Amino acid sequence: MSEPWSRRSVLKLGAAAAVTFWVRRASGETAPFALPPLPWEENALAPTISAQTISFHYGKHHRAYVENLNKLVAGTEFADLPLERVVQQTVGKPEKVAIFNNAAQAWNHTFYWRSLSPKGGGKPTGKLLEQIEQDFGGFDQFRAKFAQAAVGQFGSGWAWLVKSSGRLEILATPNADTPITMGKTPLLTIDVWEHAYYLDYQNRRGDYVNAVIDKLLNWEFATQQFTSA
Repeated sequence: MSEPWSRRSVLKLGAAAAVTFWVRRASGETAPFALPPLPWEENALAPTISAQTISFHYGKHHRAYVENLNKLVAGTEFADLPLERVVQQTVGKPEKVAIFNNAAQAWNHTFYWRSLSPKGGGKPTGKLLEQIEQDFGGFDQFRAKFAQAAVGQFGSGWAWLVKSSGRLEILATPNADTPITMGKTPLLTIDVWEHAYYLDYQNRRGDYVNAVIDKLLNWEFATQQFTSA
């Protein structure tokens, strides 16, 4: 499937429009799946995340998940399903683990890119901030717990801020696991696979996590997810 929007067109619409397009529309597309464009230029997150890291992470790792998934689902019942449904219908099935891993990683990575913004960081406002204060006792408490979940995830995985049953939660998931298989709505994520940060931070995962939280987290995107959940 060819990409219906060019990278330049998406960038002109802005990160928020790209987020809404992918999460609400493009996730409904069926195979062959296309690698969605980034919502910003590869150098936009520097120096927090370098253009070199984005080039390898997006152009090599994310692309490989999409390409592997297309090979795995070709000619199967999963070829006619949206990406999110592929993830949800293969989770926990040992015979489908390769499909699940590649589908979930394709979905998680696109969500991760939307969770970051060159104008990010700081804290949210409005109803989302009120909910954070209610559920975590304050933004500083949330920030500490979110950083702890990301830094403390053993091995590869993800840290998530999710909405579940009207409350906000922080989750750490290993490998390709994702909250969309748990009945939870993700608002933000931080990728803590080593390929997300090793070129820039080597083994200093904590420095990467803290820099992302303070400088790049896309609270506008999180608010969109929160209000539409």
